[in-house]
Amino acid sequence: MYILLSLLSEISEIEVKGGLFDFDATLPLMALQFLALTIVLNFLFYKPVSNILDEREEYIRNSLTSASAKLVKASELTKKYESELADSRKQAQDIIKYAQEESQLIVSEKIKVAQKNAEKLLISAYDELNVQKEQALKSLEIQIETLSDRIKSKLLEN
Repeated sequence: MYILLSLLSEISEIEVKGGLFDFDATLPLMALQFLALTIVLNFLFYKPVSNILDEREEYIRNSLTSASAKLVKASELTKKYESELADSRKQAQDIIKYAQEESQLIVSEKIKVAQKNAEKLLISAYDELNVQKEQALKSLEIQIETLSDRIKSKLLEN
């Protein structure tokens, strides 16, 4: 029984010494293990991951910068092309207006020439008709004289 009591007392002593927070040699050892694990994780995991994240952030920043520069350039090109298009439209309208005015002048000149030609044709036709009229009158006068002479001669014969 003595042995049993001594065992029980030893077990109770062991339980008292092995509490939740023992401040003996295991605490500094645990702190050293924690620091070693932190350093190892820092070199093996955190630094490569943070480097990759930094590279990714730099890539995204560069992409955004180049995209905004390209957007500004595209905007400038759009404005340039729109102004060139407006100038081209204005030039086209000016060309069309000039062509219309030119064609109107040509048409009016051709109409004037056609009217002059028509007047000349009318005058020549009128003159020709007058000549034919005079010739007809002369031939009628001759025929009238011959008929009147015949009538006189017949009347005198009778």
